[in-house]
Amino acid sequence: MAVYSMTGYATAQAGGAAATNASESPRDARPGLGIEIRSVNSRFLDLTFKLADDLRGTEPALRELLGAALKRGKVEVRAWVEGRTDAGPRAPNAPELQKLVSLQDNIRAWLPTAAPLSVAEVLQLTTRQTGNPGELHETLLALAQTGLDKLLNAREREGQRLAAMLLDRLKQLRQLAKDAQPLIPQLVAQQRQRFIDRWNEALGASAAAGGTSNTLTSEAAQDRALTEATAFAIRIDVAEELTRLDSHLVEIERLIKKGSDVGKRLDFLIQELHREANTMGSKSSSLELTRISVDMKVLIEQMREQVQNIE
Repeated sequence: MAVYSMTGYATAQAGGAAATNASESPRDARPGLGIEIRSVNSRFLDLTFKLADDLRGTEPALRELLGAALKRGKVEVRAWVEGRTDAGPRAPNAPELQKLVSLQDNIRAWLPTAAPLSVAEVLQLTTRQTGNPGELHETLLALAQTGLDKLLNAREREGQRLAAMLLDRLKQLRQLAKDAQPLIPQLVAQQRQRFIDRWNEALGASAAAGGTSNTLTSEAAQDRALTEATAFAIRIDVAEELTRLDSHLVEIERLIKKGSDVGKRLDFLIQELHREANTMGSKSSSLELTRISVDMKVLIEQMREQVQNIE
């Protein structure tokens, strides 16, 4: 399965200008429907709807449709009823005007003081007559499915780019871990030799001052140097951190190739990677190992920023 980003945008329309026949006057065209779906990253699935008054009854069905396909993300859905063009209000036809006059006469028969309809009110009432509410409901759901398919395609394309970026960073982290492996034995050997050299200097100074036998003190110096070197090796040993880091890298790669809703697990593993890199930096006793730790943390932070967008 693919890795999906939580960022995406899609829109779909039915009717309106796109469906106008060449012989049909734009002003006489029936209104169309439009839907727009925007998605950004979020810890959970957060659905927000901005629907025209005639479409509010479709919200539960839209919520069910989107909730079945999306796992995470802040999703905003906007739907509207529109004419075929923006040239102006649609001119009402004779049957519509006759119906309004009849309704007005009936109302004023009971309420003689009621004000007559204005031109603006007539235009507003006839423009809002968009047909059977059931047809609007079905049309909007079909549009929502089209928009959802486009959104999923957009999120999948973005997810592929994120996955490629993450795999590239994994490759670089593995190379840095490989570079760090031989540094530890070298550091231990250098430190052991440093201890021996210091003890030899101390013994030389002691002998010049008439101290004890050089043979005995040299053996003691060797033992003390080995003890100090062992303690130093334990203190700077990052083999355990490198092993755990490699394990996390393997799991991250597995999740990326597995796909689906892996964002939360990737986010947790990125935190673990950062912890191991920090520990390596705190144990570092050389500029080279410090540089490797810093480079690792830079790569891990780049991964963390992108993982925040994965569903």
